[in-house]
Amino acid sequence: MRVSVVQMNPGADKAENIAQARRLIEEAVDADRPDIVGLPEVWDSLGGDRTVRNANAELLPAKGTNEPGGPAYEFLREAARATKTHVHGGSIIEKGPEKLFNTTVVFNPDGTEIARYRKIHLFDIVAPDGTGYRESNTYGAGDEVVTYDADGTKVGCAICYDIRFPDLFWKLREQGADLIFLPSAFTLATGKDHWETLIRGRAIETQCWFAAPATWGKHLEGKGEPRFTYGHSVVVDPWGHVVAKVSDGTGWATARIDPKVTARVRRDMPVLEHRKRV
Repeated sequence: MRVSVVQMNPGADKAENIAQARRLIEEAVDADRPDIVGLPEVWDSLGGDRTVRNANAELLPAKGTNEPGGPAYEFLREAARATKTHVHGGSIIEKGPEKLFNTTVVFNPDGTEIARYRKIHLFDIVAPDGTGYRESNTYGAGDEVVTYDADGTKVGCAICYDIRFPDLFWKLREQGADLIFLPSAFTLATGKDHWETLIRGRAIETQCWFAAPATWGKHLEGKGEPRFTYGHSVVVDPWGHVVAKVSDGTGWATARIDPKVTARVRRDMPVLEHRKRV
């Protein structure tokens, strides 16, 4: 299986974000012919104020109905159909009954939704540069661990801040995950120190491949204050090696997910069998 991670520089203009995502997916598919391509976290709407986020949020169709959705949802569906590729839709802003949700949707090459995951761990922190983040003011938390099958590869779902909570990734491994997608909008302040280290650590612990598409660059928050995300989208193997990476700017990187590597790592160091719950 070949996997592409797409790095974007989204803002608050949803139409522009969709156009950027379309261009990058088409370029990645034309150049590298991946079996699955992934977008970053909240690629459809990053920045702006609460009014903008609410306006950009979409009410998703009921699971399993294949009913039409909003512009971002339908773009992902059509991108999968047009490229004949699995599209792991990063995350988009889902409209909920009380709060919004930060939600991944995944489509197979027929354009059928095959997975939906709501971000479990919400980013309520003060970054090293003093900037405060309070996702829980706007977003509700998910409560379901989600995997799906893509051409015989079991894929686990996580989003950004989830990476700091190892229990979620052990559950994904226990549910059979071989590859874990981690779409993110990691801040520059935390990303430069923690991004790659955390992903490599989770990959080593769980002996899973990681595909982490990320946002990069500057965007503007509600009152025009600048915020910066780190980018450096990566694919990491089960031994913790970075096998593909995007540098600064928009773009993509592609790597081959080799099941023989996974099998060898797990055979030689059977940590799942050795694990004790204490």
